[in-house]
Amino acid sequence: MTDLATIPIVKRADTVRFEGRVLYLVDDAPLLRAQLFEARDLTLDEAQAAGLRDQISTDEITPAYICYFYDETLGEFPYLGLRANHPDTGETEAPVARHAVKEGGFVCSVAGKRRGKGSSREQSPYAELMAGIRVVVGESIERIYNENCQNLGILTTTDFSVIERIERGEEIPLEVFTEDADEITRQIIEYGGLFEFNLARMRGAVTLPGARSAGGDGKAGSDGSRPMTVAEKVFARKWVVDAEAGALGVPAVEPGEASFFRTDIRFSHEYVTPMSAIFFEQKVGQDAKVRDPESVLFFRDHLTFLHKAMSQERIEDGLLDVANQLEVKQREFAEKQGIRLYGEQKGVRNGSEAICHSKILEDYAEPGMLIIGSDSHTPHAGAIGCVAFGVGTTAIFNSWVTKDVRVRVPPSFKVVISGEPAPNVTAKDYMLEILRTPYVRDGEAIGQIIEYAGPAVEALSVDERATMTNMAAEVGAFTGIVAADGRTVEYLVEERGVDRARAEALVEGMQSDPGAEYVKVIEIDASSIEPMAALPGDPGNGVFLRDLETDPVRIGIAYAGSCTAGKKEDMDMYARVFREAEAQGLRVHPDVECFIQCGSVEVREYCRENGYLDLFERLGAEWIEPGCGACINAGPGITRGADEVSVSSQNRNFPGRSGPGQLYLVSPYSVAASAIVGYVAKWEPGQRFEPLAAKGLATV
Repeated sequence: MTDLATIPIVKRADTVRFEGRVLYLVDDAPLLRAQLFEARDLTLDEAQAAGLRDQISTDEITPAYICYFYDETLGEFPYLGLRANHPDTGETEAPVARHAVKEGGFVCSVAGKRRGKGSSREQSPYAELMAGIRVVVGESIERIYNENCQNLGILTTTDFSVIERIERGEEIPLEVFTEDADEITRQIIEYGGLFEFNLARMRGAVTLPGARSAGGDGKAGSDGSRPMTVAEKVFARKWVVDAEAGALGVPAVEPGEASFFRTDIRFSHEYVTPMSAIFFEQKVGQDAKVRDPESVLFFRDHLTFLHKAMSQERIEDGLLDVANQLEVKQREFAEKQGIRLYGEQKGVRNGSEAICHSKILEDYAEPGMLIIGSDSHTPHAGAIGCVAFGVGTTAIFNSWVTKDVRVRVPPSFKVVISGEPAPNVTAKDYMLEILRTPYVRDGEAIGQIIEYAGPAVEALSVDERATMTNMAAEVGAFTGIVAADGRTVEYLVEERGVDRARAEALVEGMQSDPGAEYVKVIEIDASSIEPMAALPGDPGNGVFLRDLETDPVRIGIAYAGSCTAGKKEDMDMYARVFREAEAQGLRVHPDVECFIQCGSVEVREYCRENGYLDLFERLGAEWIEPGCGACINAGPGITRGADEVSVSSQNRNFPGRSGPGQLYLVSPYSVAASAIVGYVAKWEPGQRFEPLAAKGLATV
């Protein structure tokens, strides 16, 4: 094992200078190609006139299949999924080719709003780093992506004046990149990355801020300090006061305070574990041991069905073999470290034991816990009053060494949903309504905590609350949370077998204090919400489904499932619609392939016990064992062509997310109804289904 005390630490110089070109990620395919292949350098004015790409997701920076690599090879691939319009034809194109960025000599990459949204995959900034990118500029930058850049040593900024200084080859003060950072982030940037900073921290060479004194507006919280939100209460409990002595907890925290916080659970899946393991073995030592392996979990859930989705061309290129090495590396590292791995099912079944988010909520999460995971949908577990959030590869690897995670306490905003919803309106419809609000669409919610509250939220089951906390990732939020309450107690007792007295003790105090501070309160009337769909390209493209039914959008695929919609109550919704369809003598539309995928073996057995598996089979839906699958372009249910249309109850529909086609996001009720009628449609209790005529037939 490497002696960490002997590893040299070198801080960055006070000024930095960069030699290389600036790549403007513009929404103009010919201009992108000109920069990449004709050595043309744009000015900032030209780039802004052409339109910098907004809403660039990590799926576009490194499409899923690129993430099968987890070493410097990633430098050949950044921006391969990036979409840009052709101003003459109006067609959307993918102008970036393999090797183009690395061979172009670029040192800085510039984009518009919400750069790096979506998946927490650290492969995206690592690919940029390995391609030569040292500075990332954006009008706004998503929280996880930004932290991943900082952890790797990439400098980030929203100050566009930096660009001209880079182009002129100026010496730029490092403080330009740290001026708005908290004390810990500033030092991470100065040390060139998270691991290097942690080495200094373990040697007592850095300054760690303490919690500010409580007070605020003078209103008393539950302990006499400032009133706190439920999330702030968790952070206050988990604040690392003295890591060596194991001392935790401060009276109160405030937004903007930065520290390290003790984790209760750390989990990762096969997309991330291998890269983290490589970092761990290279920097800490081949024989080093993960700290407290009992609180670490690994999952083989993302790529279990990849062989059913990968094209023959990519298989022949060896990508399936590359992807399978992720499973091997994770399994070997788990065995070496004595870490619990939820792997593939044993025997004749093909599939995972569980999707990570599903299993964490089913068996592990408790109110008041702090949970980190290698996936942007880690907030799933916030449904029962814990703080759960996604982190990148470097943060996971560092947590194996320290058992803590660095956080700058985010501000919270609250969504209060009141009123009585229609019987066909679900938590997914609530989310699609929230995602189209200007506050979210314009990026104001980036990095904040979204707390869901109000009578309509309190009336939801834990499964439905998990849909909302899960999709905090699509909001761009730090995490999502619902205060623990009586429904939480019932869930812990009935679903988890927790002793009632212990469940009630866990729930106690896990609610926001009166007078807690929120930067924004959004009020929504549930009775005004109708079944919704998000149009292809972004979960924020929400419309009422009735607006689509006047000119029906034919579908070829209906995919029901994923971590967001593969829970027990989601299965109840699919079954309810299918039973009504069966009573009318109908089954899945002849032009539609319908897939139903659950989140865990536990959910599958629930479906078996309730007769759902037989029902789904009778109506022509294909049952898929647990796994992520089509939601990440890695299983049955993906589109194969740009003109193919699918409808899904998953969480996001960024370009290329589930194949090259057009993906509409809807609720579980609506995806089942759409499968029956052959077009994107809502469901109403007791309705008469009206399927479209099958292609080439006069009637159905």
